[in-house]
Amino acid sequence: MANDRMPDITHGEMESMALSGLLATVEGVLLRYRFRVYPTAPQRKALARTFGCVRTVFNDAVAARRAAHAEGLPYPTTAKLDEQLITAAKRTPERAWLSEVSTLPLRQALRDCHAAYRNFFDSLSGKRAGARIGPPRFKRRSHTQSARYTRRGFSIKMNGRLYVAKVGGLRVAWSRALPADPSSVTVLKTATGRYYASFVVDGADILEPIEEEGAETRWRR
Repeated sequence: MANDRMPDITHGEMESMALSGLLATVEGVLLRYRFRVYPTAPQRKALARTFGCVRTVFNDAVAARRAAHAEGLPYPTTAKLDEQLITAAKRTPERAWLSEVSTLPLRQALRDCHAAYRNFFDSLSGKRAGARIGPPRFKRRSHTQSARYTRRGFSIKMNGRLYVAKVGGLRVAWSRALPADPSSVTVLKTATGRYYASFVVDGADILEPIEEEGAETRWRR
C-alpha cells in the first residue's frame, strides 16, 4: 500500500480516520482500508460536481442550524433539513443542479453535520472524552473533498472497478483484498489532487486478525 500521508479531514465522518486504520467506536469495531483511485477525465468532472454538491448541502445545514440558534429556535432535525435542503432545493433555480448527482452522499452530508454538532455538544457537556472541540465550520473547496456512499450507492465489480452512482467504474490500485464486504466507501480528493477510496468494513465480519504490516493502525478514542 502506498505510504502517502492523508491530510486531516474535518467534520464528523472523517475525524477518526487514520491511514488504513482501525476505528473503535461505541457501535463496535470498524476497519478502514484506503486505496488510490484513478478516475478518467469525465469521472473527475462527475466527482467535482458531487464534491461541490456535498459541500453545499453540508454548508447549508450548518447555516440553517446557525440561523436557528441566532433566532432562539430549536435546531432543525436531519429529516427536516433533508426535505428543505435536498428535496425542495432541487426544485429551485438556485439549487437545481443538486439533481445531477446521487442523493446518497448528500444525505450522508446531513448526517455528518448532525454528528459534528452532537460531538460538539457532547464535548461541551463533558460526555465526549478528549480536548474540547468547536462547532462545525463551513467546508472549503481548497480543503480535501469527500463524498460518502452507503451500500446502495456503490459496488465492486468482477473486473476490480469500483462503481459509484452517477460517476461510473473507477480504476482502483488494489494492494490487498478487502477482508469482508464493505458497508460504505468514501471517495476523496486531496488538496494535492490525488484521489482515494476509503472502505469501511465491520470488524465483526472478520474471523481472524490481519497481521499484514501497514494494513492496520490500532488506537482507542
